[in-house]
Amino acid sequence: MVSRTRRLSSQDLLKREVLDAGLCTGCGACVGLCPYQVVYHDRTVQLHHCDLIDGKCRDFCPRSEIDLRSLRALLFDANDLTPEIGAVKGYYLARAADPELRNVAQHGGTVTALMELAMVKGMIDTAIVSSGRHGFDLDSANVKNVADLRAKSGSKFLVTPTVAAFHRVAAESSGDIGVVATPCQALALAKIRAAASKDEAGKTGKLKMVIGLYCGWTLSLPKFRELLFKSNIAPESLTGMDIPAGGDALEIDTIGGTRLIPLAEVRPCIREACSYCFDSTAEYADISAGAARFGGTREEMRGWNQVIVRTDLGRDLMEIAVKSGILEIREAPAEVLKDLKNAAAEKKKAALKNIIGKSGSAKKLLYLSSFDPVVRKFLKKINR
Repeated sequence: MVSRTRRLSSQDLLKREVLDAGLCTGCGACVGLCPYQVVYHDRTVQLHHCDLIDGKCRDFCPRSEIDLRSLRALLFDANDLTPEIGAVKGYYLARAADPELRNVAQHGGTVTALMELAMVKGMIDTAIVSSGRHGFDLDSANVKNVADLRAKSGSKFLVTPTVAAFHRVAAESSGDIGVVATPCQALALAKIRAAASKDEAGKTGKLKMVIGLYCGWTLSLPKFRELLFKSNIAPESLTGMDIPAGGDALEIDTIGGTRLIPLAEVRPCIREACSYCFDSTAEYADISAGAARFGGTREEMRGWNQVIVRTDLGRDLMEIAVKSGILEIREAPAEVLKDLKNAAAEKKKAALKNIIGKSGSAKKLLYLSSFDPVVRKFLKKINR
């Protein structure tokens, strides 16, 4: 006789707590570990049932429960930690010294320049980046040469299953891997590093570098497609997207020119999962970069990135980049870092409010722990 009670598998829990709950970020952390889960456009789909109780699919998910304190202790120097934006060894305004790279890359081209340098210096053999420059043909590509990196530069604002690409490359290649990741993807990669004891094939050791991207949200593919059609923009004509510093519209670069869509029309297209994100600066990366949105006028900031150096590896790479003339840097004024921290703090408070609204209790914070010191700090702020 079969018992009426059955312990839920990792896949069951992932479906109930993440996929069906609207928390899935589309990062791909649960994909590529077994044939039972795949990515279809920007959705994670479970094809067959798996009864594994202690599965990596749930372990690696950035929206399953997380011990953030242990991850910080594993990856960063305690003296560098800040509650708003994580570890900070250094903070700069930076841009690629090569004007040709700046022309094809997003903002200052800093991320592409750093990945190119890491590859040239032999720090990594493969770079995993978002791919697809036109329309919605988006995926994550493994790149093994500098020329291909430039061809895939630029922000997409849509989900790519980057961590699934890491699983695939780590299984097929013996070389060292660097990943360009959004905050949720960087968090998933940190969980993978923390689960090294479960890594029978030695894949975790191949992850040598994570360069994070600041991210406030990503777009739901079906909703954004509808908005484009409503705006008479053919999806296949897209070549890039951007939100300039201080801007109130999404710039859509197309084959026929640039179009503007007010952010008020874009916001309904944001993925639900982004409402519950506690990280806007990719805190679990070695280096994080985003558009320079503070410290000057809109035009002054347009060609620059703001960069947070978080680990010894990140510091070493940044120093090589500056000494070799790959990057131009400007020391960021203290008030600029303060503005970034304030913006990140607002993101954390908004996320906690949304999480509490969804769970119904400040003691049940979905994937976060109410006992984590950083979480508790911001819980007190929203309860004032």
